[in-house]
Amino acid sequence: MKERILTGDRITGKLHLGHYVGSLKNRVELQTQYDTYLILADVQALTTHFEKPELIKQNLRNVALDYLSAGINPDHATIFIQSLIPEIAELTTYFSMFVTVNSLRHNPTIKAEAAERGFQDMYYGFLGYPVSQAADITFCKATLVPVGEDQVPHIEQTRKIVRRFNQLYKPVFVEPKPLVGDVPRLVGLDGNNKMSKSLGNAIDLDSTPEEVSEKIKKATTDPARIHKTDSGHPEICPVYAYHQVFRKEGSAEIYESCKKGQIGCMECKRKMTQSINDLLEPMRERRIVYQNAPKKVDEILMLGTEKARLVAKETMQEIREAMSMNYFK
Repeated sequence: MKERILTGDRITGKLHLGHYVGSLKNRVELQTQYDTYLILADVQALTTHFEKPELIKQNLRNVALDYLSAGINPDHATIFIQSLIPEIAELTTYFSMFVTVNSLRHNPTIKAEAAERGFQDMYYGFLGYPVSQAADITFCKATLVPVGEDQVPHIEQTRKIVRRFNQLYKPVFVEPKPLVGDVPRLVGLDGNNKMSKSLGNAIDLDSTPEEVSEKIKKATTDPARIHKTDSGHPEICPVYAYHQVFRKEGSAEIYESCKKGQIGCMECKRKMTQSINDLLEPMRERRIVYQNAPKKVDEILMLGTEKARLVAKETMQEIREAMSMNYFK
């Protein structure tokens, strides 16, 4: 049997190139090698978007389309909706009984995101996000979780929860392992932060060719370079960073030409625009097919959720037995 992977996204908005480079591209490649479960984490989206729940429904469809257009195949991967698996919420509650608040407060990912969002005091749901994530991973007994380096502390928290559960009750779970990719975080168009929808420095996966062109034209470049013939500093230029990711075979040439003042920023951006549009064009074609068949998309989500629910029920039977909570056999 194939090892099982659990991965997915909080559906707080459409996915962008940073998501594709950081995780989605890897998921497409892994889906035939592993038994892949993809979670549309709508409940966890509320940890930062609880004031606007009406956006969740729209984001759900958008992210599902992003998955499918990027190449996720529902014949290989199970896409499911978190809130429609009540066993996840139940398991979150059980785990929370023996996870200390102190351990959650010291989770470096939680601390970093709280600082980024300016939270003076953390909400219960936000602070408990790693417990909810542990339930996401363990309800289907996933053994591998593809993550970026910044998410490794969450997986370690899950491993601690699994060990504690197995010690307290019975060995129901296997400790999941992080599957860390070697792709660097994609810098935003402004050059100052990670690519982020909320920061307005991202290129969405559903961008038109014209939108890609306009965004790349406005991207920050080497501030010390005024004229085309000036010697450039590609190592600090976001556009060159994109060349390293999306035009690997030509990035060395761009580097040398920029250093010697042989290529201007506009020409450099033009080449980058073409490469990104070449990447996105097959996604656009697949997206149109699914956009024109909304019932098909709903069917994929419903069937995936139904499959995940069956797995969840089986797991919860084991959990209740382990915890002596199977009162009426």
